[in-house]
Amino acid sequence: MNRSRWIALVAVVLVVAAGFWFVKGRGKKEAPKYRTAAIEQGELTASVSATGSVRPVIQVEVGSQVSGTLDKLYVDYNSHVKAGQVLGQLEPSVFRARYAQAEAAVARAEAALKDANRQYARAKELVRDDFISQADVDAAEVQVDQRKADLKQAKAQLDAAQADLDHTTIRSPIDGVVIARSIDVGQTVAASLSAPKLFVIANDLRQMQVETKIDEADIGRIRPGLSVTFSVDAFPDESFEGKVTQVRLEPITEQNVVTYTTVIATRNDNLSLRPGMTANVTVLVESKENVLKVPNAALRFRPNMGGGPGMGGMGGRGGMGGAGGSGGPGGGMGGMRRSFAALVSKIVPAAFAQDGPPSAERERFMNDPYVQQVREKVRNGELTREEARDMIRKHFEEQGVAMPQRGGAGGPGGPGGAGGPGGMRGGDGGAGAPGGPGAMRGEGGAGRPRGAGGPADSSGGMRGGRGAWGGKGKGGAKPGTVYILENGKPKPVMVVTGITDGSMTEIKTDQLKPGDLVVVGLEITMPKSSGLTPPPGMGGPQFGRPGGGGTGGRR
Repeated sequence: MNRSRWIALVAVVLVVAAGFWFVKGRGKKEAPKYRTAAIEQGELTASVSATGSVRPVIQVEVGSQVSGTLDKLYVDYNSHVKAGQVLGQLEPSVFRARYAQAEAAVARAEAALKDANRQYARAKELVRDDFISQADVDAAEVQVDQRKADLKQAKAQLDAAQADLDHTTIRSPIDGVVIARSIDVGQTVAASLSAPKLFVIANDLRQMQVETKIDEADIGRIRPGLSVTFSVDAFPDESFEGKVTQVRLEPITEQNVVTYTTVIATRNDNLSLRPGMTANVTVLVESKENVLKVPNAALRFRPNMGGGPGMGGMGGRGGMGGAGGSGGPGGGMGGMRRSFAALVSKIVPAAFAQDGPPSAERERFMNDPYVQQVREKVRNGELTREEARDMIRKHFEEQGVAMPQRGGAGGPGGPGGAGGPGGMRGGDGGAGAPGGPGAMRGEGGAGRPRGAGGPADSSGGMRGGRGAWGGKGKGGAKPGTVYILENGKPKPVMVVTGITDGSMTEIKTDQLKPGDLVVVGLEITMPKSSGLTPPPGMGGPQFGRPGGGGTGGRR
C-alpha cells in the first residue's frame, strides 16, 4: 500500500514539474530580430504615374454630305495625302441630272423676267396715251419684281445642285496620312442627320500627344511645362519624353473616381509611336539632389511596445462568508481586439461573428499578404479554422506587422466577485492598461453601473485616435519617426520627411548620416509545416495580452 502511495506521489510530482517546465518554456520568448537598411544619399524624384493613349495632334474624320454609291476609291490605309486631294468619287449621274434641271429652271426664270420687262415698258407707253389706267401699269411693274425673285430662286437652286454635285467628289481637308478607311467601292453611303465616317486622316505623325487621366488627388501637382517620361508596350525597353501642355478643367467621373485629362506633347521623328498605343506615363513633379533618403518601410515601422486599449478581467466570485478576490489588471486588447475579431471572422466565419470593424478597415485587413496566404490555405483544406485563427493571432500579436485599425485607451477593470451569503462584497476589478504608443490614445470612459449596489460594468471607453495607416499626404514637410538599433533595441529618431518616389522618402535630421542603419521590419520565422511566406515587416500598434480574471474567495 505504501509503495502505491509513493508511486502516485512521484507521478504527481512529475506531472507538476512537467507542467511548470511547459509553462515556463512557453513564457520565454526569443528576442526579436530586426531587418535593417542603410540610409542613402543621392537624387530623389517625386512623380505621378498614370496611363494614357497616344493620339495625333490633329485628327480629322472625313465623311460625305450626300448619299450615293461609291464609284471610285483613290487612297488606302497609310496613304499620304494633300489638302484638296481626291479620296473617292460617288456615282454622280443623279446629281448631274438635278443640276441640269436647275439650269433649265434658271433659263425659264430669265425668259419670264425678260417678258415681264417688255410688258412693263409697253404699259408705260399706253398710259401716256390714256389707253390703259395707271393701275394696269402698277400691275405690270409687280410682275417684273416677281420674275426677278423667281430668277434668284432658280439660281439658288442651281448653286445647291452644283454643291451636291461637287460633294460627290470626296476630298482631303488637310495634309496628312490616312489611318482609317471604312468604305469600299460599290458600297452605299447614307448621309442622314450626320455625315458617315469614311476616312480618318492624321495631320502629322511626327508630332504626337498623349492624353492621360490624372486622379483628383494628384492633379494639384500637375501643371503645364512639367517633364514627362513614358513607355509603350510595343517598345518596353525604350523611354520617350514629352512635356505637359494642357490640364483640362473638365472633370471626368468614372465609378465615383474623378479624373482630369492631361495632354502631353511629344516628338515622333522615327514614327515608332502609333495612334492608339497605351502609354505608361510618369510625370516628374519635383527632383532633388544630394538628399538623405530611407525606404518607406522605415517610416512605417513601429516596434512592438505594448497593447491597445484594454479590458479588465472579471473578478472571481466570492465564496460562502468570504470576500471575493479582486479583478486582474486589464491588458492591452480593447479596440484592436475588435478589429482582429473582424479579420478572423472573414477567414473563420464561426469565430467572433458578432464583432467587426468598418468596411474600409476590413478591406485593408483582407489585402494583407499574410492574411491572403492563410485564407488560401484554409480554402484548400491545408489548414483548419482553429489553426488559421491561431496563426493570424500570433502573426499580429508577436511579429510586429502593422494593422490598419483605430486604437484607444484601455477600459476600466472588470468587476470584483460577489460576496457569498453572509460575506462581504467582492473586490473591484483592476484598471485597464493604457493604449500603446502606436496610435493616438483616446480616453477610456468610466464604467456604467449595472444596478443599485452592484459592481460596475467594465466595458466602454471612447474610440481612440486614427491608426498608423493614414491617408495619402498632399506633399510638403511632415514629421516622421525612424528607428535605429541601440544595444539591440529600437530607438526612435524624429525626422522631417520630404518628397517621395513611392519606395524611398527624403528625410531631414541632424542625428543620422549616410550609411546609418534604420529598422525596416522584423524577421519573421514561420513554422515549417505552414508553408507560408512571411510578408514584409511593417510598423504599427500591436496587440497586448488580455487581463486575467480575479480569484474568488474560499469558503
